[in-house]
Amino acid sequence: MMKTEITKESLLLVDEQISSFQSTIAYDTKEYVVEVIVKRFNDGKLFVPQYQRNFVWHSNRKTKFIESVLMGLPIPFMFGVQCEDGTVEILDGAQRIQTLKQFIDNEHQLKDLDRLDLLDGFYFKDLPSSQQNKFLDRTMRMVVLPSTVSLGVRLDMFERINTGSQELKASEIRRGAYSGKFSTFLERCAVDEQFNKLCPMSESSKSRREREELVLRYFAYSDKYREFKHSVTDFLNDYLVEMNKADYCEEQLWLGFKKMLDFVESSFEGGFAKSLTATSTPRVRFEAIAIGSNLALREKPDVTGVSGKILTESKKFSILTTSHGSNSGPRLRARIEFVKDFILTGVMQ
Repeated sequence: MMKTEITKESLLLVDEQISSFQSTIAYDTKEYVVEVIVKRFNDGKLFVPQYQRNFVWHSNRKTKFIESVLMGLPIPFMFGVQCEDGTVEILDGAQRIQTLKQFIDNEHQLKDLDRLDLLDGFYFKDLPSSQQNKFLDRTMRMVVLPSTVSLGVRLDMFERINTGSQELKASEIRRGAYSGKFSTFLERCAVDEQFNKLCPMSESSKSRREREELVLRYFAYSDKYREFKHSVTDFLNDYLVEMNKADYCEEQLWLGFKKMLDFVESSFEGGFAKSLTATSTPRVRFEAIAIGSNLALREKPDVTGVSGKILTESKKFSILTTSHGSNSGPRLRARIEFVKDFILTGVMQ
């Protein structure tokens, strides 16, 4: 990408843009000892939001965290948002707090420690009383955002905090942050038996809301794929908020969704996946087939006799459905319209 020429005017605009964001994100930094953190969690003053409740650390990760606390190592900041009633929704740190509680309640046994190997097999109650007191007095810090912070900022924080990790996906966060009629409808589509047969995925992906993610992409891109630019998360969030407030006929959307599934089942041997034995469904492949088919059916409801195999085994389809450039607006439009045009004309464009 060509670098923009830097001028005095452009630097002023840069300064204004950065300042506009800095002024909208005010926060407090709280410092608590472990004993207070766990007490506030037990009292419901610190709570885990719904969209994080399915995620739990494995035992070895819990042990590693407890070992770090016992050793007095610095613990990364936690993040929260204060609610109107004064309680704090934990944005980042839920697993750390729950692990502290489990250890203090003697529900977690230390195993396979890296440094403190003499503690192997210990519960909290087994520690010397002096070490129990020191553990309870360890301090940890939490950045607390005010209740006025928008859901968009919260989601942006989540995305940045969890970059490169598997802790939370946008689809999981979205489920808790953007509840509403359309969100409920997406869940109805996501559990449809035919959809799940045509769109195989692992149990882990299902538990992390990948089905809902694909269904949301289907509706959002079907309606507004030409408007998409580069931020998938922002695009999908905006669409979901809009639809939760919109007046629409749910049954009409449902029938269109099912008609698309019927068409895909009759035209593509592996459904949205690469083969009948596949155990996963690439997002870009799903988008191309599902949305391309839907747009073709909207334009020509009685279209039939499509050879999906010819389409999906073509070199161009393979190029368009690789991960490279998957979040590019032009690439998204190209793969959707390639499938749509082939269905309508039977000719590779």
